[in-house]
Amino acid sequence: MIRVATAFAALLAVSLSGSAALAQAAWPTKPVKIVVPYPGGGGIDVLGRVLADKLGPKWGQPVIVDTRPGANTIIGAEAVKNSDDGHTLLLTTDATFTINPHLYGDKLAYDPIKDFQPVILTVYFSQMMVALPSFPASTVAELVALAKAQPGKLTYASYGSGSQSHLATEGLKAAAGIDILHVPYKGLQPAMTAVLGGEVNFTWVGVASGQANVKAGRLKAIAIGGDKRVAQLPDLPTFKESGYPTVDSNAWFGIFAPKGIPRAAIDRIHKDVAEIMADPAMQEKEVAAKGYNWSGAGPDEFAAFIRKELADRAAVVRISGAKPE
Repeated sequence: MIRVATAFAALLAVSLSGSAALAQAAWPTKPVKIVVPYPGGGGIDVLGRVLADKLGPKWGQPVIVDTRPGANTIIGAEAVKNSDDGHTLLLTTDATFTINPHLYGDKLAYDPIKDFQPVILTVYFSQMMVALPSFPASTVAELVALAKAQPGKLTYASYGSGSQSHLATEGLKAAAGIDILHVPYKGLQPAMTAVLGGEVNFTWVGVASGQANVKAGRLKAIAIGGDKRVAQLPDLPTFKESGYPTVDSNAWFGIFAPKGIPRAAIDRIHKDVAEIMADPAMQEKEVAAKGYNWSGAGPDEFAAFIRKELADRAAVVRISGAKPE
C-alpha cells in the first residue's frame, strides 16, 4: 500500500507539474498590450517599447505599447483594471499606486491593492532639480536664500498635482520655510518646455530625460534626490549633502496585471522581463546609462514594497497640500 501510495503521489506530482508548465506555456494565446499611462517619448514609454520588442519573440505573439496619458495615470490604470482579455498589462510609476490613493481617496476609480497584481519592479531612480543656466541660484543654499529674499516670486513647474516634482518641492519649502509658487503642467515634457522657455524657474527630471540638456549646457542641475550621487553627473550633490535629508524625489517603474490573470502567467512575465533586463547590454544601455537602478523584485516582494510605500507617502502628500486637479 505504501509503495502504491508513493507511486500515486509521484504520478500526481508529475501531472500537476506538467499542468503548471502547460498553463505557463499556454500564455499568451493572443497579442499582449502594455498600457503606459503617460505621453509617448518619455523614459517609461521608451522602456516599454524596448521590452515589447524583446518580449514578442519570447512569447510568440505581438506585444504592443498603448499610451493612455491623463488624470495622473488614472485613465490608463482604469483601462487595465477593466480589461477582461487576460492579455493587458500596465507599465506605470509609483504615482499610480502610492500617491493617487492619498490624493483621491474613495473617489479613485481603482483599488491599488485589490484590483491589481504586482508583477515586477523594473527600475527605481532619483530625480534632479534643473533650471536655466541664467537662473541666479546654482545650489540649494542659494535657491533657499533667493526664495527668502523674494517670497512668493520664484516659480516651479510640476507635472501635475501630487507628482514627484510637486511633492519634492513642497517638501523643500516646508523644510526650509520658503514660499515658491507652484505651476502644474500636464506631464514632464510640458514642464521641461516651460523651464527651457523661461516661463518658470525650475522643475524636476530624471537623469534619463534631463542629462542631455544638462551636458549640453541648456539646463543646469542644482541637486538630486537619493542617498548618493549618480555616475552620469558625479559633480551633482544630493539634497542630503546640501543639508535637506528629508527632501527626496525617488520614483520607480513597474509592471502590473489586473486581478484574474493566473499566477503561472504572472510568474512567466516576471521571469521573461527579468531575463531581458538582466542582459548586460540592456543594463548598460537602458539602465546604467539613464541613471536607473535595476531591481527585478518579483510579485510577492513587489507587493510588500508597495504596501510600505503606500503607508509612507501619506505624510508626504499631506504636507504638500496636493489636491486632485
